[in-house]
Amino acid sequence: MVPKYKRILLKLSGEALMGDKSFGFDNAVIAQYAKDIKGIVELGVQVAIVIGGGNIYRGMNEAETGIERAHGDYMGMLATVINGMALQAGLEKIGVYTRLQSAIKMEQIAEPYIRRRAIRHVEKGRVVIFGAGTGNPYFTTDTAGSLRAIEINSEVILKGTRVDGIYTADPEKVPTAEKFETITFQECISRNLKVMDMTAFTLCMENQLPIIVFDMNKPGNLMRVVRGERVGTLVKD
Repeated sequence: MVPKYKRILLKLSGEALMGDKSFGFDNAVIAQYAKDIKGIVELGVQVAIVIGGGNIYRGMNEAETGIERAHGDYMGMLATVINGMALQAGLEKIGVYTRLQSAIKMEQIAEPYIRRRAIRHVEKGRVVIFGAGTGNPYFTTDTAGSLRAIEINSEVILKGTRVDGIYTADPEKVPTAEKFETITFQECISRNLKVMDMTAFTLCMENQLPIIVFDMNKPGNLMRVVRGERVGTLVKD
């Protein structure tokens, strides 16, 4: 079957890697993600990935630790590289060629982020994992995901979460919340729906880059999304 999307950027949250744990990552979750990613690579989809670092860093409280925001953000960037290495190991274990690129230089661990090299890698069928966010404090990994997706000419951002789409309210707290099948960027803003932080969201809106929010923890969902099936919520103009 021909996939709907030829090149995608998959945005994963660090918290999702924890599974049922309270910190770090669950090897079973990484194995499931790796298997799902391998499936779409074999379908011919070009894949780039950005992972958050909340499973490692977000447990620290700024007010309690006295760590200033910029310093803490750099710590968070390092956490995303650790997560990137974990996912890279999971993918390579099952025979998927990967490259880890970091926005902060760390030659022994990852390639430096170079746009043209990243595009060349995905064209050759390698999965590229972007670590260390944008390399700048005060920018989230959502913003890094939007920026990298635009830079490598991705057709869509697939935001894998624990929830199967965008709802009128948090479905984990409000059982009567209703799910959107499709929603516009402007409607997300007017309803104050926290799809991504505003910087990331604005980047996508200005560059007409659609976002699909879906449940990554359900095996096979990623494949269904790239095939064009109705999974999750589509955000577009």
